[in-house]
Amino acid sequence: MPALTFTLPHWLYWSGLILFPLAAMWLVRREQRLRPRPRPRLFLAYLFWACSGFVGLHRFYLRNLWGFLFIPVLLAILYGNSHIRDERENVSRTRAEVERVVPAFERLQKRAADAAGSVDAARLDEARRKAQQASAAHAKAASDFAWWERTTSLTAALLAAMLVGDALLIPGLVRRRAAIEAAARPVPSPGDAIDASTAAAAALAGAAPTRPAPPVPGAGAFQDPTLGMRLRYSRWIDALNAWVGEYVSYWALLAVFVYYYEVVARYVFNSPTNWVHESMFLMFGMQYVLSGAYGYRDDAHVRVDIVYSRLSPRGKAACDVFTSIFFFVFTITMLVTGWRFAMDSIGFGEVSFTEWGIQYWPVKLMLPLGALLIVLQGVVRLLRDLALLSGRTEPATAARGA
Repeated sequence: MPALTFTLPHWLYWSGLILFPLAAMWLVRREQRLRPRPRPRLFLAYLFWACSGFVGLHRFYLRNLWGFLFIPVLLAILYGNSHIRDERENVSRTRAEVERVVPAFERLQKRAADAAGSVDAARLDEARRKAQQASAAHAKAASDFAWWERTTSLTAALLAAMLVGDALLIPGLVRRRAAIEAAARPVPSPGDAIDASTAAAAALAGAAPTRPAPPVPGAGAFQDPTLGMRLRYSRWIDALNAWVGEYVSYWALLAVFVYYYEVVARYVFNSPTNWVHESMFLMFGMQYVLSGAYGYRDDAHVRVDIVYSRLSPRGKAACDVFTSIFFFVFTITMLVTGWRFAMDSIGFGEVSFTEWGIQYWPVKLMLPLGALLIVLQGVVRLLRDLALLSGRTEPATAARGA
């Protein structure tokens, strides 16, 4: 099997973290705006082909049973790779044995030739027998390794040919599947038209669309009495943290593709990487820091409490005002120290100690940025609690605005 020697460039890693969420957010908003009827998509078919084509997932997406042909071919490759790993170890082990016994036999043979009778004949024969056995074992191990590698490579070439063929067939398969689903789609009834016209009339009359009920307060999260309250200067902070939370959430989707590459490279091509694990735990660390304000905005941080959940809305607000002292001590300390860490990292040009050598300063720069976002959200939370305590806003108003 051919080896994969790809190492993720640093510029591609950082640009992927920046551009991938933007592209994903644009696609999601485009789908929400168009809201087309479900049908097979050419883009998704090629995405499944590129990421999981070796198991025929693109065929299964198009409801084509020929996808089952890919599975035994892949299993044959995995079976061959397991033997390649074993035979590679045998080749290394037998080579080490040859390098140990053959020079010993040659030295003994040379000594016997230089001084006749000084070496026992039985000892020389035993050394010759061990050298011959070691050489034969090494030759067999090398032959077995070459056979398994050649067979597995041919199987991989067959799978590659199947994928290339399907890459050319996918547009026709998508059109055929779309035609089948269009023919099977039920014809709209008059009642559906009446329902659609009723909904349109309600929209023209200015009727507000229904929203799902807000989470029911209980022990732990979603107990903020000001949840959903809108103050004059809080909208842009809420919107900013909502956007940042959505932005970094797509990094989790990016991790699926990256870890998927690692699994394929490790088990199909026998080429484990030295960058996947490090790149992903750094990414998830930045995601954790940046999404804290988003969770605090929606009161999604879990509490372990005994008294708070039993208080009235104003009692909860008073408790939040008091505990905000500790909140701001922690978050402002995190902001100041995080800024120092980031500046030191930028000044030294800090990189990781691994072979990948990724830059650390962008990661550490997320510490003060995440702290700043959660401090801003904490200020908004404090202003809402004070507004509730002063009687300018009632808890019921906050619930209706959620």
